Amino acid sequence: MSIARRFGANFARTRRRTGLSQEEVAIRASLHRTEVGLVERGERMPRIDTAIRLAGALEVPLDDLIDGITWKPGETRPGHFKPAAGEA
Repeated sequence: MSIARRFGANFARTRRRTGLSQEEVAIRASLHRTEVGLVERGERMPRIDTAIRLAGALEVPLDDLIDGITWKPGETRPGHFKPAAGEA
């Protein structure tokens, strides 16, 4: 599942739980209703300021909307000297 779809699913579940319509959330977040629909369907990933507005409109912590979205750092290792076989 993409990050945008995961965020959208979390948002939709939370919005339904609060009993607000997309239009009500849009008004409370000072966003256009179509923007809310795009985010909810996972067609658009909101910027951080928009995500904070959405969480505020729903009166939930932002954590509720990013649940299950994590970052795993890439594996990099700095170079180092290695003794030759038989040397201590």
